[in-house]
Amino acid sequence: MVTEIDPTVKRMESQRSSRALSSRSRSMEMLLNRLRAIKSKEEEDKLASILDAVGEFGPFQRRLVALTFIPNILAAFFMFADSLVFTAQKAYCNTSWILAMYPNLSEAEQMNLTLPRESNGSFLTCLMYSPVDWNLDSIIQFGLNRTEMCQDGWIYPKSKKRMLTDEFDLVCGKEFNWELAMTVYMAGFLIGSVTFGFLCDRLGRYPTILVSLLGLTIFGFGTAFVNSMESYLFFRFSVAQAVAGYGISSMSLVTEWLVGVHRARAIIVSHCYFTAGILILSGLAYSIPHWRLLFLVGGAPVFCVIPYIWVLPESPRWLMLRGKVEEAKQILCRAASVNKKVIPLNLLTQMHLSGKKPVKTSVLDFYGNRYLRKVTLVMGCLWFTISYTYLTLSLKVKDFGVNPYTRQVIPSLMEVPARLCCVLLLEHLGRKWTLALTLLQASLVCLLVLLLPQGEDGPRLRWPCWLATELKFTVVLVILLGEFSLAGSVTLLFIYTAELLPTVLRATGLGLVSLAFAAGAISSLTILRISQSPSILPTCLSCASAVLALYLCSLLPETQDLPLADTIEHISSQLSLQKEASQDSWFEDPSEALTEDTSSEDVSEEAAKNAILNTMVQKVDSKVFVTRLQQPRE
Repeated sequence: MVTEIDPTVKRMESQRSSRALSSRSRSMEMLLNRLRAIKSKEEEDKLASILDAVGEFGPFQRRLVALTFIPNILAAFFMFADSLVFTAQKAYCNTSWILAMYPNLSEAEQMNLTLPRESNGSFLTCLMYSPVDWNLDSIIQFGLNRTEMCQDGWIYPKSKKRMLTDEFDLVCGKEFNWELAMTVYMAGFLIGSVTFGFLCDRLGRYPTILVSLLGLTIFGFGTAFVNSMESYLFFRFSVAQAVAGYGISSMSLVTEWLVGVHRARAIIVSHCYFTAGILILSGLAYSIPHWRLLFLVGGAPVFCVIPYIWVLPESPRWLMLRGKVEEAKQILCRAASVNKKVIPLNLLTQMHLSGKKPVKTSVLDFYGNRYLRKVTLVMGCLWFTISYTYLTLSLKVKDFGVNPYTRQVIPSLMEVPARLCCVLLLEHLGRKWTLALTLLQASLVCLLVLLLPQGEDGPRLRWPCWLATELKFTVVLVILLGEFSLAGSVTLLFIYTAELLPTVLRATGLGLVSLAFAAGAISSLTILRISQSPSILPTCLSCASAVLALYLCSLLPETQDLPLADTIEHISSQLSLQKEASQDSWFEDPSEALTEDTSSEDVSEEAAKNAILNTMVQKVDSKVFVTRLQQPRE
């Protein structure tokens, strides 16, 4: 006799069994994630142990940081040189034709006889009287009337220095201001960021740094020998790529060699030498009378980096991920010997485990991996905002008639304490909230600039004329305060971005966000050039973008006191653990308390494996139970 089971009871039992199976599947997946995290943590602990044995910040690491000083000075020198070699010059037509007949004329007499005047009595810059074969008395008595464009070039009687303007006669329809040259430079920086970021992850940190330094030597020092404006722009475009390549590769190298608080401190001190480069540029440009000599003297220290070929190390993290374990051992042993330390033999032997299979990555991982996609987009927006806002505020000082040397020196001097303050903030607030604090300050500064006078001839938002004049000094101070906060933000972004990215794609990621940095600078220069006269539009965009960046900063994870991730899998495991830790309860069945206990931080690998085996056995038993339940009873 066959006994039928109530369909409702059968369906309820089936649903209950399915929920139990689903719960066990989730638990086993979480435990597998735990195993992967344990394995990743063990590998990270091995490398951290080796670096501890080498010495966290011994003579080797200090020498490595010191090696970045000279290139940082050169990078700043070549980056901002355009602003001091494109000074405006008063040009007049070259009328040496009259000297061929009357060589005893003074320069003032020559100009009085051969150059027409404006209504206010000043000489016209782009017109001259047509040459005649009259005698001097006739020219003085009757004067010349027929004018034409300059035929034999221009003279610069009031010029005290030889700059690009009078070197290549950039006057009378051939004007070329430094904003255009800076746009060409940032276009090269944009291309170099992507190119050298990719090469750095493929070829290594060491060869990329050497290629970048070679570019600084050829296209930086070599700028002094160009013979045309087109050649000058090409050299500036090329040296920008070298500057971008060095910045990315040196940041990756220093980040991967240093650990703990030493990493942020060393990078901040290293970036202070950018200020030294700007101060040297300003001092040399003020005292040297020729732009070619400026590039020769300022670029001469580039030959001091030739010994880098023998003293610069490769990153051991990168070598291990590429399977070059023996080379990584040699470099680590050399570092330990410089620090007068000894690496235990068992630690060196364990390095084989992480170097058996080289890690393969692609730039497409930034699109396919959700974490990398989010970090790249958010950090790219932050880099774009800071670049755009910083350059907009810097150029706004120009609207108040501030001397170009002053515009370079004062903000540069303020950048040093700004960066040093970041050291204290990073140790107390962490990366995320320190960056948010600087962005908040920048947002408030942009808002204040909108309310204050916009320049000598710009809108004043209904401020009385006398009050607007008195507030000019206040506006300049407010803008300098904004540059103070944004200078610290640039260094913070370098540190934060490098720590958020895995070693296998760190340089490529830095290149992508540096692309956004260059795009922000180009956008600022373009908008300011389109607006022509002082306008509130660039400042409005700066304020809006700063507020947006402040929100985006809240979406990023904190990296304070966390170990560097070497692969995408390491990051995925860390994110999975953080997600699991945020859940209130993993399991619905109280009988799985043992499995829940194994999710604690002190779980051992063997306990996790046993829990997975128990879950698999329970899963098989449940399947057998469901199968029997679905069969009719006799």
